[in-house]
Amino acid sequence: MVSSTTTLNGVRLGRMIIAGANELAANKQLVDAMNVFPVPDGDTGTNMSLTVMAAAREAEKKGSLMAADVTKAASSGALRGARGNSGVITSQLFRGFAKGLEGLEEAGVKELAAAAEQAVKTAYKAVMKPKEGTILTVARGCAEAAAKLAEETEDIEVFLKGIIEYGHEVLAQTPEMLPVLKQAGVVDAGGRGLLYILEGALKQMGGDLPVTLNDGQSTAAAPEMDFASLASIENESITFGYCTEFFINVKDADEAVTTGLKSYLGTIGDSIVCVADDEIIKIHVHTDHPGLAIEKALTIGSLSGLKIDNMREQHTNKINFAGEAAAAPSAPVAAPVESAVEQPKKDVGFVSISAGEGLTNIFKNLGVDEVIEGGQTMNPSTEDILNAVDKINADHIFVLPNNKNIILAAEQAAKLSEDKKLHVIPSRSVPEGISAMFCFEADADPDEMEAAMKDAIKLVDTATVTYAVRDTSIGDKEIKEGNILGMLNDQIEVVADDVMEGTKELIKASIKDESEVVGIYYGADATEESAEELAAFIEENYPDCEVEVQSGGQPLYYYIISVE
Repeated sequence: MVSSTTTLNGVRLGRMIIAGANELAANKQLVDAMNVFPVPDGDTGTNMSLTVMAAAREAEKKGSLMAADVTKAASSGALRGARGNSGVITSQLFRGFAKGLEGLEEAGVKELAAAAEQAVKTAYKAVMKPKEGTILTVARGCAEAAAKLAEETEDIEVFLKGIIEYGHEVLAQTPEMLPVLKQAGVVDAGGRGLLYILEGALKQMGGDLPVTLNDGQSTAAAPEMDFASLASIENESITFGYCTEFFINVKDADEAVTTGLKSYLGTIGDSIVCVADDEIIKIHVHTDHPGLAIEKALTIGSLSGLKIDNMREQHTNKINFAGEAAAAPSAPVAAPVESAVEQPKKDVGFVSISAGEGLTNIFKNLGVDEVIEGGQTMNPSTEDILNAVDKINADHIFVLPNNKNIILAAEQAAKLSEDKKLHVIPSRSVPEGISAMFCFEADADPDEMEAAMKDAIKLVDTATVTYAVRDTSIGDKEIKEGNILGMLNDQIEVVADDVMEGTKELIKASIKDESEVVGIYYGADATEESAEELAAFIEENYPDCEVEVQSGGQPLYYYIISVE
């Protein structure tokens, strides 16, 4: 007869957290495909998986027999690794669970039930306007089942199985609570993700699962419906376009500070989660004005981990990608990346951020070692930058963010890098990054080269041509959805109905008497012929300027134009 498990110590809890993280990672695509609330951007599974993986890594590192030590470590990891609305809420479930086990070496069903109740209270408190039919509802149902089952059994495996069964009953009711779920024919994605975590933990109770992290690699095939649920929801259902996340670095944040911050964020957006730890405040908000949220936060403390995603574009890309993937042959498996240890030692190395195959090739040809895919709507994290740095076998690494929203993450990476010195060049655009790379001299002193690069980026004006995703008003400019926007150094200079007309008008505003070189990088939605037409326009009207045309392949922007 197999004896039942009646208590969990830190080691056992750690293994169950790891197994839960692995289970969610293996099924994150399924969760992504049913993500239509609070916005249909198809990333709930990915965000929750990244969050729980961060929790599991810390639990694995801790390796303590004390249940309280392991859950506290997992809570800290979850908060710092939290991504997206669902990820931040998940981190708060971990936080409350850790509070409930404070001081305990082992936990039985009664302690676990009390911790589950505390987890739900903490998560509900973190959300400014809790909505039923979400992960919160499923978590509350699980906690209620835990309280009831704790009176009926001491066997933790029976206890956990009963919680999961009731959790699925609650999950099945979520479409009746949220009409958007019913319209799409799905249950709540966050709630399903939570149950995957618990299911992984239950499997670990059987003792036949590995106790090491699978590093987030998904093994599940995409569901039959692919992203049909996302396609059933119009892009316009996304009220606020930008998912904005960051940490405010401040010790022992006063509750009045977080309360005031929540109230302010409520005036510029929704899906607000604002939670404080000993040294940071984690912010998540959906807004059309990320800059306002950032400016407000800067009055409280310094920022790190800044990430801004265009959710409307995510929604569209998920649907398009699903359609393309269904018709495309399987992609070959990429060769493993050569590690820094295997590469020859260099004096200096370079990391650059950009989006588009052409721009990647340009940076590589200029001597950049690692190009991180990212930009305006895909801000890489501090960890992404550090991972790229680790691949380069050099003592001095230059980092070119090429976007003002990525500079803070790069600076945070510089603070965290222990064995290599990172030189962050505060390039706000791709042309600034390219100009900086022209200062690269193999034998130059790194500090002198850093100074030269910082001087070089000051001499570049960047003009970009994109389009408006919705009606708005900025200053004296009335902008309609679909208008062509010409921006000079991030300021809207031109609003037009036609790409070519708008670009030529922007060029007129960008080129000055002292300008000498103009570079045109045409994007994925422009052609070489149209770029050459612009080059001819410049040569005819500004004969003293040298003009270069190159394929950038960048998304979002028809043209990126550098003027020096």
